[in-house]
Amino acid sequence: MLKEFARAKINLTLDILGVRADGYHEVSMIMQTIALADAVTLEKISGGVTLAMDATGIAGGETIPTDERNLAWRAAVEFQKFCGKDLGVAIALTKKIPAAAGLAGGSADAAAVIRGMNRLYDLHLTEDELCTIGACVGSDVPFCIIGGTCLSEGRGEVLTRLAPVKKFGVVLAKPDGEISTAWAYKTYDAQPATVHPPTQEIIAQMASGDYDAAFKNFSNVLESVALKKIPAVADCKRKFLSAGARVALMSGSGPTVFALTDDDAAAKRIAAAVDTQVFITKFH
Repeated sequence: MLKEFARAKINLTLDILGVRADGYHEVSMIMQTIALADAVTLEKISGGVTLAMDATGIAGGETIPTDERNLAWRAAVEFQKFCGKDLGVAIALTKKIPAAAGLAGGSADAAAVIRGMNRLYDLHLTEDELCTIGACVGSDVPFCIIGGTCLSEGRGEVLTRLAPVKKFGVVLAKPDGEISTAWAYKTYDAQPATVHPPTQEIIAQMASGDYDAAFKNFSNVLESVALKKIPAVADCKRKFLSAGARVALMSGSGPTVFALTDDDAAAKRIAAAVDTQVFITKFH
């Protein structure tokens, strides 16, 4: 038996460059792992996959499937296919990452299963091989396998590691409501953004430590889409900034909004500024 942590992510930027021939969207995103994590326990069994989950601690936990629709389950099946063996595994998830929140909770679970099965069966698969398996499960899974700070391109599976950045504190607020990723992208296609984040400029600014300049350039082109469904996203951003956040932005397809800060006292003050579900965490 072994344990893996499935860490959430935030998007420091999210840009959509168009629709690909395969139907996926071409994206360009700066992604960052944060410390907020689900716990994933894996144990060898004689064959197949089983999954048990405790999601009582998160909003929306009752909507997460515990069968082959769960990304953790799918990751185990893809791992078995890649290896050509019935590497039986019992998966136990303890959920801490909110569901349908733009934080890649399901993808993080899948990544933890892939990393964990590699360790559980002592297979020594390379990181590239693990990411190949992950890409069969979901576009965010390869990033969740690698973690840290990355530029994510293609449909999300083409990753470039970026220079480590300052370990900012993170406050997360999830307004009520859920946004389907498919709905967000389809709605965006009907009215694409005219202003896009200067991704390469932001990367250079962060590498040089000019975070003030980088923060001014942070942008998520799906924010305007999310606001059509959940106007509270804008309210969270406004309250975070008024309370002293260095930057506030929606993550992924939302509706979670994150704020970055330099110290614990500021994080507590920022968290107290909103009246929705809040998490205080940090870059990992």
